[in-house]
Amino acid sequence: MANIRIGDNAIPFNLPGVDGRKYLLSDYDDREAVAVIFTCNHCPYARAWEDRLVQIQADYAGRGVQLIAINSNDASKYPDDSFEKMKERAEEKGFNFPYLHDEDQEVARAYGAERTPEVFLFDADGILRYHGTVDDNYEDPEAVREAYLRDAIEAVLEGREPATAETAPVGCTIKWK
Repeated sequence: MANIRIGDNAIPFNLPGVDGRKYLLSDYDDREAVAVIFTCNHCPYARAWEDRLVQIQADYAGRGVQLIAINSNDASKYPDDSFEKMKERAEEKGFNFPYLHDEDQEVARAYGAERTPEVFLFDADGILRYHGTVDDNYEDPEAVREAYLRDAIEAVLEGREPATAETAPVGCTIKWK
């Protein structure tokens, strides 16, 4: 289970992005909500949700919401998750959010992330308001009945608690060194 719980503060980080920039969580202190999403290139679950994450970022950017994707997988065991392959994947999929590399896995360990993808949604004060999966159907976007992340974002933007604050993350395990 995650190290940080609903109501806890976000854990700061400073990680390189596929665009050559360094990213700090504090770069987004002016946002209404920030979703930190542990993901990777090779996991079929992570891949299945990528287009939906791009759409969520597009839909909510104008309302002060920022998604941040972090890959913490061991690229020596999973070459598809190398920094070079991350750059290729971000370009290929048109990521409209930072895609960061947690090479030493310190950020994933600090958060207690275990799966790809695994979502941590923070409000404007950096308080964890939602933790879990993106929605209830990774296979078929048309069959989604529970859009957990979208619902949680709406709740945070409206200043209320999400109806569902925690779900079980669905995906591959993070590949530890």
